[in-house]
Amino acid sequence: MNEFDLYVHPLADRLRPAQIDDVAGQDHLLGEGKPLRQAIDAGSVHSMIFWGPPGCGKTTLARIVATATDADLIAISAVLSGVADIRKAIDAARSNSVLGVRTILFVDEVHRFNKAQQDAFLPHVESGLVTFIGATTENPSFEVNNALLSRVKVYVLKALDEAALADVLRRAVADDDALADITISDAAIMHLARVADGDARRALNFLEIAAQLAVAGEVSLEAVQEASAQTLRRFDKGGDAFYDQISALHKSVRSSNPDAALYWFARMLDGGCDPRYLARRIVRMATEDVGTADPRALGITLDAWQAFERLGSPEGELALANAVVYLSCCPRSNAVYKGFSKAQRLAKESGSLDVPMHLRNAPTKLMKSLGHGKGYRYDHDHEGGVAPGQICFPEELGEQILYEPVERGMELRIAERLAEIRRLRQPG
Repeated sequence: MNEFDLYVHPLADRLRPAQIDDVAGQDHLLGEGKPLRQAIDAGSVHSMIFWGPPGCGKTTLARIVATATDADLIAISAVLSGVADIRKAIDAARSNSVLGVRTILFVDEVHRFNKAQQDAFLPHVESGLVTFIGATTENPSFEVNNALLSRVKVYVLKALDEAALADVLRRAVADDDALADITISDAAIMHLARVADGDARRALNFLEIAAQLAVAGEVSLEAVQEASAQTLRRFDKGGDAFYDQISALHKSVRSSNPDAALYWFARMLDGGCDPRYLARRIVRMATEDVGTADPRALGITLDAWQAFERLGSPEGELALANAVVYLSCCPRSNAVYKGFSKAQRLAKESGSLDVPMHLRNAPTKLMKSLGHGKGYRYDHDHEGGVAPGQICFPEELGEQILYEPVERGMELRIAERLAEIRRLRQPG
């Protein structure tokens, strides 16, 4: 008995497509006339990286490429492998080369290899000893070093939509021997397609579990609901999905769309995001996008954060939701944000300019004798509380305008007051 006979291959592995026409989804890459499809059909492919979410077909596509090109597929996983495994793979590729056999080196989870390990592939990809195919769920721009990235073509695979997942499930019921005696309703199929969240492997795993709950050969809707209970959406904390969703939340608030903002807020919570992270980002929205157009916004977001800390989850999440809606509906201004950015650039570009003598601190007689504070005029003693002609920037810079309030919310009044201040500040 072969040791592999002791294992029962999961349904997802048993149903892995062997031909390109059987691949679900990815029509943007595998449709007729698409460059990747043409290369595979011609049996001549280049080094590449497949980037996409789990269960979208990256490994399957690598195997199909190897079959189409009559190549020997050597597969390693960056989760389990190291430099020694890379050397073994390269030695095997050299042996294949002697025999006139092409080698495709497939590296799953390539982003988990460090820079030195990724560099180990470079000379062999460059020489053509191997055709490199990497698979990653992470953004290659950040996780694959530039030297390797410059030698490959990146193809972006998409999560499967519900229709494609439903087709995969129906094919499984029709073609897999272990499922030959079961029936399943279309409603149950669509439920599995929906909760699988774009992941074909997850959909088939749910179906396999549900099949074990079949009664008299029928897989009911209740059975698939039980099999797929307590599933989480794609989130991948720290990865692209995470940052894309927080970006969507922030931009929905900025776009005055409380409905979309609540949706993305709920999506992130559903995906397992720490509400404290969301609380911190909500405070950031108050300072970056609302600012002095509504000075209450900062206090409201801080109060919401404190309410969450006191109530915990899930009750405290409602306080954060209130803050999200308030920010989405109140007047907004990025005038302070822009003014502060200008001030930072000016400070960096102007160097260590001296503080004007009249603005310097003079707590001792010596400092007063050196001229510290000389010429300073106490603003409260002047009309409107503003000393005319008093410059507060370094002399080399002169007066600058960095903060320009917008005509929204409280900044309407601030703009009026600031115009009066700047008038009074003019030399008499």
